[in-house]
Amino acid sequence: MRRVISLAIFLALFSLCAGAQEFSWKRVLMDESRTGTKMATAGNVKSSLGSVEGCKYVAPNGKTFRGATKKAAKVVLAAQDKMAEVKTVIGHCPGGMKSYAPESELSNWVADEYIRAVQEITGKRVDVSFANFGGIRAPMPDGDVLVDDIMSMFPFKNKFCYVELRGSDLRAIYNQLAGNMQVIGGAKLTVKDGKLVDVLVGGEPLDDNRVYGVATIDFLLDGGDNLHIGRGAVSLQILDKNVIDVMMPYVKSLTAEGKDIVYQKDGRVEILK
Repeated sequence: MRRVISLAIFLALFSLCAGAQEFSWKRVLMDESRTGTKMATAGNVKSSLGSVEGCKYVAPNGKTFRGATKKAAKVVLAAQDKMAEVKTVIGHCPGGMKSYAPESELSNWVADEYIRAVQEITGKRVDVSFANFGGIRAPMPDGDVLVDDIMSMFPFKNKFCYVELRGSDLRAIYNQLAGNMQVIGGAKLTVKDGKLVDVLVGGEPLDDNRVYGVATIDFLLDGGDNLHIGRGAVSLQILDKNVIDVMMPYVKSLTAEGKDIVYQKDGRVEILK
């Protein structure tokens, strides 16, 4: 019976779509040019999002809108009080940072913080780290950084892990990454034509016989983004700390010290031509 109903629904939808008008789409840069609206913090809702006055919506740039736009604006504005906590400013990033392969300021910042955090939590030496570009879901904005920005950047409940790996197993991972780079810390890779040419850890050649301390997340232990960081582990510890539980306090601590959120590319991935 369920199959019959499902088929009927499918045929009905197909009939509607077959006779539907074709649409074309284009990308439009959200640059505040139409209304002047921008990301609101807890203290600048009206100047950032505008206001509803009687039967019209008054945008930050003074333009007025009625009908559906006014109704949508009313819903958004009504939600702002409940969103005040996540709209709190907790940091500042001059220029902003984006995440992209083979390395970027933001991904390097994340990878190196993995090392610092896991080393601090476990009290053990951490030599290298692995993260994934897909796990950094939003850029660091230019200017004020909100709670919401960090939550959006790290929305997944990924737990930090401490793994001990032999150098030979590390080399196998780096060989794989040479053809599909992910986020790395503590190492410098030289790659040519999608193949690993050289790898240094802590400025020294990778030793296949040495055991290295590795910081990563549980998603990458056994298959996430086609990585298997836990394979062949000498030891493995899944920590009771999610990424967001570490990165949020870290950003707040920088602000408490009067520091901006800034980082740099350092050539940790060199692509030879």
